Amino acid sequence: MDTNKITYESIDHYIATFPPDIQEILEKIRQVIREAAPEAVEKISYQMPTFAQQGNVVHFAAFKNHIGFYPAPSGINEFEQELAPYKAGKGTIQFPFGQPIPYDLITKIVKFRVSENIAKAERKAKQKKK
Repeated sequence: MDTNKITYESIDHYIATFPPDIQEILEKIRQVIREAAPEAVEKISYQMPTFAQQGNVVHFAAFKNHIGFYPAPSGINEFEQELAPYKAGKGTIQFPFGQPIPYDLITKIVKFRVSENIAKAERKAKQKKK
């Protein structure tokens, strides 16, 4: 058995495994997401804190030098200009430690992802009625 692999039972458990300064950032991100998506459900998915509402909204995780934020490719494309200062990939953004975390931008991205998921669910529901 690989003892380096932790299976997280909850977001609380995940956050508790980090040093206090990182815990503070992770808790703040969690709070910002919760406020932007009050109906979203917290869970662990891909061993990362995840918020879901009509599907996954966002994931986030702490790494050695940054916070990884995963709003799906659409969340990155929609905010491409505002995300320009950060290292980003297809569905991932890196917020480096030592720089302010853009909590307002996280709020906007989360709200966008929730509305996107709700719209997608409504489209699926309409197609089923046909």
